[in-house]
Amino acid sequence: MRINEPNRTGMINAYNRTGAPPVGKSEKLSMGKDEVNISTEAMELLRKVEDLDAPARREKVERLRKQVQENTYHVPAEKIAEKFLSFWKKG
Repeated sequence: MRINEPNRTGMINAYNRTGAPPVGKSEKLSMGKDEVNISTEAMELLRKVEDLDAPARREKVERLRKQVQENTYHVPAEKIAEKFLSFWKKG
């Protein structure tokens, strides 16, 4: 029984040539650009959600702005420490 054929290098050579560019074609292939298309329905839904949330957000921003201007804005040190710890645990 013959297991190895010492002269069968044709398949190995064919495999090695698949990664090489074809002979005579040294120019680069141009790749297409990635594209994302968002449907008009999705954009409309996003606008509706933003419109519903806009008044509450405006009120919150105005309240915070007033607190900062009056120098009464205060964030508890525990919340700051929690954010730092969660950030450092992720990294």
